[in-house]
Formats: sequence, C-alpha cells, structure tokens
Amino acid sequence: MAARILVVEDNPTNLQLMLYLLKAFGHRATAAADGLSGLQLARRQQFDIILCDVLMPGIDGFEFARRYKTETAATQAPLVAVTALAMVGDKEALLAAGFDGYIAKPIDPETFIGQIDSYLPAELRSTAGATTRSGAEATGKDPSGPVILTVDDTQLNIDLVRSSLQPFGYRIVEAHNAQEGIERAHQAQPALILCDLHMAGGDGFELLREIKDSPDLHDVPFFFLSSTVWRTSEQIRGMQLGADKFLQRPIDPLALRDEIEVALATSERNGEDSGR
Repeated sequence: MAARILVVEDNPTNLQLMLYLLKAFGHRATAAADGLSGLQLARRQQFDIILCDVLMPGIDGFEFARRYKTETAATQAPLVAVTALAMVGDKEALLAAGFDGYIAKPIDPETFIGQIDSYLPAELRSTAGATTRSGAEATGKDPSGPVILTVDDTQLNIDLVRSSLQPFGYRIVEAHNAQEGIERAHQAQPALILCDLHMAGGDGFELLREIKDSPDLHDVPFFFLSSTVWRTSEQIRGMQLGADKFLQRPIDPLALRDEIEVALATSERNGEDSGR
C-alpha cells in the first residue's frame, strides 16, 4: 500500500529529488512549491506524512507548522522538517515549533527513503527501500559485481542510478556527455550502459552509434533512461541503431535491477551460443 506524502519545498532541485525518490520507491507524492499552497493541500487532502522545508518565502516552515497543528488537529499526519537548520543547532527549535522530526539537507538518496519510512506504519513502508537497505547492510563491502556505465549530463540522475544499483552489488562508472561516454566505455568495458537521450554535447543516439560501431563494445546491452515520454519515432530510431530498452524515469530501483539482470543474462547466453 502506497503512502500519501505531501512535499512542501520552494527549491526546484530539492523538490525534484524528493519527488523522484518517493515515487521511485512506490509512494504517492504531491508537491507544493510554497507554504501557503502546502497548507491548502493539507486542509483539502489526507496525507500519511508531510515533508516541509523551513526557509521559504512568505509562510516559512515554522509558520506552516503552527498553522498546520492548530487548523488540522483532527487529521494530522507526522510533520517532518527537511532542512539544513537541523545541522546547525536548531533541532530543539524545530521540535518546539511543532515538527515531529527532521531530515537534514543535503538529501542523501541512499538513506532518504529509510528516514521517511521510520515515520510511517509498517503497512505503508517501502518494500523496495527495505530490500535495498538490507542488501547494502548485508554486504558491508564495496560493490564488486558487473560494471554499469551511466551517461547523463545531470549529476542528480547519475546519483540516483548509483544509489539504486550499488546496494545490489553493481559498480557504477559515470560519464556526463556522449564523448566522455565512449571514452569511459572503452576504459571500463561495462556489462551494460544506461544513457540519457537529450544531453548537451551530443545526444544518446550519437553515443549508441559509436558503441555499436566499436568491435569491443558492440555486444554491450544499451538502455535509454529518460524522464521524457518516448515518441514512436525515437524508439524506432533507437531500435534501428541497436538499443535494447527504453526506460522512463522515475523507475522503481527493483524494476531497474530486474531489467538489468534480464539483459545481462540474455547477453551471457548469446555470448555462449556464439562461442559454440
């Protein structure tokens, strides 16, 4: 069962990161870009937890907490501050203002979902998040499995791939454009490539063409991973060039792992067949 989560955050980058992580791990996330619109949503809808920035223009987090606690007493969800203030000695002030807890900025993608789950009842916690955390805790070692090359000109997207796959043992190599991607591919000889489509300095099609023209990389499975909706023309072009999959963000980490495992198993079988 998915948790209903309201995120009140005026910084677009922070908001995007939290929404991505929450949706990727199966939660239902609603966004509010300021305190007033967040209060209006909290009055009209029922949420299982509310995440709120503190330093916002207009109604800041402290005023949000005061109004929320006095106006919605009958249907209150846990109210959690997401703020850098928790790192500079203002923890007591946050709790006194009415927050039930806090998560420090900058957000750590590897621990964020676990922090959210700690405020939720067991039936609303993310099973994917629990699996990911237990896998990381069970190994206690640096990843030593197959190398995945992720190519994206947005560092946030690379970090999300890393936090999604490293707990399952995959080693992540990153590149930030098509040219760097082909260089890293030759160096690392990855088991699979995850690539954004629209990038500065050369799109994903350019990298895919280079990969398939390289004898040492031709057989490496190639996935496109993008937040845009795939047009039929793009999928046709990608398939003509040799792409194996077209995945759309946000994607559940377990679903991404499963897609990769199927592709790697298929690649291994094809390699065995060609060697006979």
